Amino acid sequence: MKNLIKYSGIALLMAMGFQVQAQEVEVQEEEQTKTIWDRELPNFRAPDQRGINEFEPTKDTETSFDGVQVRIGGASTIQFQSLDQESDAIALPDLEGNFNLPTANLDLDVLLYDGVRMHLRTYLSSQHHTEAYVKGGYIQIDKLDFISEGFAAGLMDHMRIRIGHMENNYGDAHFRRTDNAMALYNPFVGNYLMDSFTTEVGAEVYMFNGPWLGMVGFTNGKLNQSTSGDGETDPSFLAKLGYDNQFSDDFRFRLTGSLFYSGHNYGRGNYLYTGDRAGTRYYNVMNEEGGDFRAGRISPSFKNEMTSFMINPFIKYGGLEFFGIIETISGQNKDDNDTRTYNHYAGELIYRFGAEEDFYLGGRYSTVDGELDSTTDISVNRFQLGAGWFMTKNILAKLEYVTQDYNDYPVGNVLNGGNFNGITLEAAISF
Repeated sequence: MKNLIKYSGIALLMAMGFQVQAQEVEVQEEEQTKTIWDRELPNFRAPDQRGINEFEPTKDTETSFDGVQVRIGGASTIQFQSLDQESDAIALPDLEGNFNLPTANLDLDVLLYDGVRMHLRTYLSSQHHTEAYVKGGYIQIDKLDFISEGFAAGLMDHMRIRIGHMENNYGDAHFRRTDNAMALYNPFVGNYLMDSFTTEVGAEVYMFNGPWLGMVGFTNGKLNQSTSGDGETDPSFLAKLGYDNQFSDDFRFRLTGSLFYSGHNYGRGNYLYTGDRAGTRYYNVMNEEGGDFRAGRISPSFKNEMTSFMINPFIKYGGLEFFGIIETISGQNKDDNDTRTYNHYAGELIYRFGAEEDFYLGGRYSTVDGELDSTTDISVNRFQLGAGWFMTKNILAKLEYVTQDYNDYPVGNVLNGGNFNGITLEAAISF
């Protein structure tokens, strides 16, 4: 009995010791995980759930530099698509319910110096190009300490400079769209009906002052860079003015207005609505050959002057949020003195719920009307219903129902009386 009590006591002490040691190891692991999770680059939009409803990265000059810091990230998505389509002009082929080609991104973000960061995104796989190719990148400068410590600090407390072959900051819609495999910011599967997105070489200068922000920039007007040419491409100019204020823990209001002006581009036209090389999320719709990677989008591309305006309201109250688009684009084609205009209106209402807003339900309505040519006015309407679940901060599962109607297209045009509708499921990972 004495030996039993003795050995039982030793066993109890050992068990208590192991438990204490396990708790200490668990605490250390939790602290290490927290340190890794919180070890983000300054002035950087998190590529996970924390980046939801962020636009331009927050301006912060209270930073330090302990040497070059490299962040390797990426994204991967896959969809199951089940859509039907029809046209009054021709008998469109049936679309099979099946998986789309998985897409993937590779991101390199490097803190090169205090206040100087580099970003580079490579599409490893996309609908339009199955091979890997660079989307673009930039240098972002929030401090000029590389010249001398504290150089122009008062100015740089409010200024930011971006230079590169980069995604140009026209409007706010591109902050909520899917960028090839990077789909966590988009509450729906499909992007906007008229998808303003381009990557051109240029520079942007920002000013931040409390809730106010402003930006002016220019690009060389080219999507595909080359020194050969006939001098028929002019620079493009863009600007943004906005107000973004978190009035309370529950209420945020943002309103921005943006301008994009592009001069002559007689090669392939202006790229603001045709610059996405990754491709649409609605594969093979409304195309008798089934090969249009921009299928389902309205993509005006004027070869002469083009001017676009976009106004974006964003309101978030508790778990309820609204985002809107009021956009107009006008321009001319080569040797055409007639100016044509397209209008784009969209509104989306999202309700996020759960302890960490891990679930959401929402709807988006989009409409575009425009002048197909000097005698034909057309319109296109799209309605989307969506739901999502953030399984973790890095994993999002989505479900979307979409229906899209094409109105007033000429007889014989494949889009005459056109419609596609159905459901798409998407699994998205980003880190």
